[in-house]
Amino acid sequence: MPDAHASVLQHHFETLQQQKESSSLGMWVFIAQEVLFFGGLFATYTVYRAMYHDAFAAASHHLNVTLGAANTAVLICSSLTMAMAVHAAALGRRKQIVAWLLSTVLLGAIFLGVKVVEYREKWELHLIPGPSFSAHALHLEGDAASHAQIYYSLYFAMTGLHALHMIIGIPIILGLAVFAWKGRYGPEWSTPVEMTGLYWHFVDIVWIFLFPFLYLIH
Repeated sequence: MPDAHASVLQHHFETLQQQKESSSLGMWVFIAQEVLFFGGLFATYTVYRAMYHDAFAAASHHLNVTLGAANTAVLICSSLTMAMAVHAAALGRRKQIVAWLLSTVLLGAIFLGVKVVEYREKWELHLIPGPSFSAHALHLEGDAASHAQIYYSLYFAMTGLHALHMIIGIPIILGLAVFAWKGRYGPEWSTPVEMTGLYWHFVDIVWIFLFPFLYLIH
C-alpha cells in the first residue's frame, strides 16, 4: 500500500488516514479540556461580576475598548489566514502555505504587541493586582476598590492565559512554515497544518468571548 511507505507515516499506524483520524481525536480531546479550563475562569468571572457589578463596570471602563476591538479584528483576520494555510496545504501549494502561515504569525505578533501596550498602561496606573494596586484612577474606595482588584486579577489571568496560548502557537506555526518550505505538506499529508489550525481557531474563539466579557460592561 502506498500509505505504508509514506515517510510521514508513524510505525504504529497502518495508513495515513488512520494517523490523521487519531491526530484529530487527540486535538479535539485537548480542545475539550481547554474549554473546561477556560470555562472555569469564565464561570468565576460571571459569579464575581454579578456580585460586584458596579466595581467591575468601573474597572472595565479603564480598558481601552478601541485597542481591544482592533485586536479582535486582528485575530479574526489571523483565523482567515490560518484557514487559507490549511487550504493551501491540502492542495500542496508550497509558497502559499508559507505565505499564509507567516501572515498568521505576523497578525499574532501584532495582537501580542497591542496586549503589551495595554498591560503597560495598567502598570503605569497601578492597576496590577498586588501590594502596589491602587484604585485611585478608578475613583473607588473601600470594598469597591477591593472588588476592582478582583476584576483585574481575573482580567490578567484570563487575557494572560490566552496570550500564553498564542505565544506557544506562534513558534509552532513558524515550524510548520519551515517544513512547508521544504515541501513536506501536500494532498496526501497536511495533518499538522490542520491540527494547528484547529488550535489557532480555538484561541481566536476564546478571545471573541473575552472581549465583550471584559471590555463591554455597562
